Amino acid sequence: MILFIQLFLYLSLLLYTLAAISYFVGQQNVIFSNAAFKISAIGFVVNLLALIMRILYTGRLPLVNGSEFILSFAGFTVLIYLWYEVKSKVNSAGGVVMGIAVILIASIIILMPNQLLETHPLMPALKSPWLTSHVLTAVFAYAGFAVAAGLAAIELLKNKETKGNSWIYKINSFSFAMLTLTIVLGAIWAEQAWGRYWSWDPKETWAGVTWIIYALYFHLHKSRKWQGKRANIMVLAGFILVLFTFFGVNYLILGLHSYA
Repeated sequence: MILFIQLFLYLSLLLYTLAAISYFVGQQNVIFSNAAFKISAIGFVVNLLALIMRILYTGRLPLVNGSEFILSFAGFTVLIYLWYEVKSKVNSAGGVVMGIAVILIASIIILMPNQLLETHPLMPALKSPWLTSHVLTAVFAYAGFAVAAGLAAIELLKNKETKGNSWIYKINSFSFAMLTLTIVLGAIWAEQAWGRYWSWDPKETWAGVTWIIYALYFHLHKSRKWQGKRANIMVLAGFILVLFTFFGVNYLILGLHSYA
């Protein structure tokens, strides 16, 4: 089982890398452009197989430690992007989004190489029915923000406003709803586990800051001058905060969520 987890992990990294390269080259070559989507889809399937192997190995959903979260984060990022490409018929952001997936998978290999190969009894705080809903909504939120950030990066390189901006708004709307639900579910879980809804734990604090940034994005987006370039810069800033909320808080700052 461990061998399969390692195999699918490294194969996911390889396929996502090939997909990213194909998307970038595909902007000038139709053959690579057509292949990029297929490689990404195969990469997602392999990513999913790695998660399934982890489920079989541990006997629970892969939503507990950092490597499991990132593996799910990468998979759902690719899934949402593939859905976007099918719906929009546009693939200009594929290279950037697949690049994000590559970085996520690589971070597992570099920062936490043994986590996917180990299994430990759950901490008392994690033995809760709220675990799945809280973490799964966070995965959806993070993945959506990643895709929106990839689209925003491409839009910033263009000289004119395109339909990509409306897709950024739509995807961020879904992701913001998921983030809000994540925070609400987390607060309910915290009250049951620790006796208080909010404790200003670093993870809670930075999740709150991230929520405020995206709330400002939606509020300012109503103004014409805060659409386009300014809005896309905010989207990228918000995603940087998303990454810091996970990597920075989990690995640099001690808190109630450090076990992740």
